[in-house]
Amino acid sequence: MSWGTELWDQFDNLEKHTQWGIDILEKYIKFVKERTEIELSYAKQLRNLSKKYQPKKNSKEEEEYKYTACKAFLSTLNEMNDYAGQHEVISENMTSQITMDLMRYVQELKQERKSNFHDGRKAQQHIETCWKQLESSKRRFERDCKEADRAQQYFEKMDADINVTKADVEKARQQAQIRQQMAEDSKADYSLILQRFNQEQWEYYHTHIPNIFQKIQEMEERRIVRIGESMKTFAEVDRQVIPIIGKCLDGIVKAAESIDQKNDSQLVVEAYKSGFEPPGDIEFEDYTQPMKRTVSDNSLSSSKEGKPELKFGSKSKGKLWPFIKKNKGVTPEDFSNFPPEQRRKKLQQKVDDLNKEIQKETDQRDAITKMKDVYLKNPQMGDPASLDHKLTEVTQNIEKLRLEAQKFEAWLAEVEGRLPARSEQARRQSGLYDGQTHQTVSNCAQDRESPDGSYTEEQSQENEHKVLAADFDDEFDDEEPLPAIGTCKALYTFEGQNEGTISVVEGETLSVIEEDKGDGWTRIRRNEDEEGYVPTSYVEVYLDKNAKGAKTYI
Repeated sequence: MSWGTELWDQFDNLEKHTQWGIDILEKYIKFVKERTEIELSYAKQLRNLSKKYQPKKNSKEEEEYKYTACKAFLSTLNEMNDYAGQHEVISENMTSQITMDLMRYVQELKQERKSNFHDGRKAQQHIETCWKQLESSKRRFERDCKEADRAQQYFEKMDADINVTKADVEKARQQAQIRQQMAEDSKADYSLILQRFNQEQWEYYHTHIPNIFQKIQEMEERRIVRIGESMKTFAEVDRQVIPIIGKCLDGIVKAAESIDQKNDSQLVVEAYKSGFEPPGDIEFEDYTQPMKRTVSDNSLSSSKEGKPELKFGSKSKGKLWPFIKKNKGVTPEDFSNFPPEQRRKKLQQKVDDLNKEIQKETDQRDAITKMKDVYLKNPQMGDPASLDHKLTEVTQNIEKLRLEAQKFEAWLAEVEGRLPARSEQARRQSGLYDGQTHQTVSNCAQDRESPDGSYTEEQSQENEHKVLAADFDDEFDDEEPLPAIGTCKALYTFEGQNEGTISVVEGETLSVIEEDKGDGWTRIRRNEDEEGYVPTSYVEVYLDKNAKGAKTYI
């Protein structure tokens, strides 16, 4: 089956059909393009949905995500975000593998179609020109034959007329011969052009047109195959992300299975447990006796007489805590309006926050001190006196924070003394006081109260100086060589002429034993016994990931 033989006379219809094929291909491209836009829009909506329900940072809502059900919901939101990413992948792959590819192919197809039909029109024009030449030769032959017949008849008429002179007869005879020769020439020319036209016509219908139509047929079949391949790609792009989408859904199922109702119930207990025992039985008051009656300590009405005393386990008004209205005013500094267990948690959190602030200020003080030492050794780098004010300010802040921490530690020790016995490990403090045992904290709290229960500042300060003195002595113990936390490459040559510095040569590789603390200097080591500081800008540092988070001491 060939268009060249079967459709040799359907040039115009083939031209329309191939244009329709290109229109179909462009319609499919438009369909895929709209599908990619839908995928992108869907992915964007999923991401916005996931973002909308994400917990806000530093908010009460974020605290709720300690429950396993909330954690599972958060995992679901994250999985939906990844799920949206797969729809973006579908859009990207369809755009690159189908839309862009077919758009280039359509341009090539249009160019090829234009070239083929141009060749077809050119062949048509050639055969039409040959036909016109044949018609012209035929008409000329016909005309010359008629002229030759008329000339012959005129000659015969003149020859039969006795009144015509011999010269006129001869002239007519010569004219007839000329016309006859012209007819013979026209006949020969017509015969030659006819043969040539028949040859051209045969080649046109049996060679040129079949070849051109065959190319058009192959072009059209390639278009059909290409659109079929694109449809397969359309399905494969979706199929490729199915495993990943399945993993996202598996992640949601796994998160749902991780929900632990018992754990959530325990978290509720930890969050709201007051630490009080339930109220005891109310004593019977016999009004039939004429004796003077007193109001029972366990009476609900007694809660109105003065402030309840928070004595855990006693038969005081503290037992009625669940029935006492909560004070909606300003929260006291010592959180005394909270139940014992909740108060302990608040105080512990406050102590931890203060210790973090102390550590931060201490690091800043150490950095300023180090920078001042550098300025003393290298006056050209800066004025040491310019750092005195900042150093004094930071030192004062550290002192204030430590006093504040001691105050909250005393309250914490008081609350822990009233709660049921806790393990020694649970009573240890965080931050700078990680090394102090619960006994130190208890002693601190005891030192801050005189025998009559009043607060004694001098004793607490004396205890603080003892702790600081112990820490100070520990800093001057024999230190082992600091371990290398990475390597560095010297970008420039540095002449270490001052004490504490080390000379390096451009391109040299050395070990890093201490990071830049903000003063512009990095501590490095060459071999095992030669170490010192170099400007951080003179080296390119490559920290070991395992040692990067290690704490370094100056």
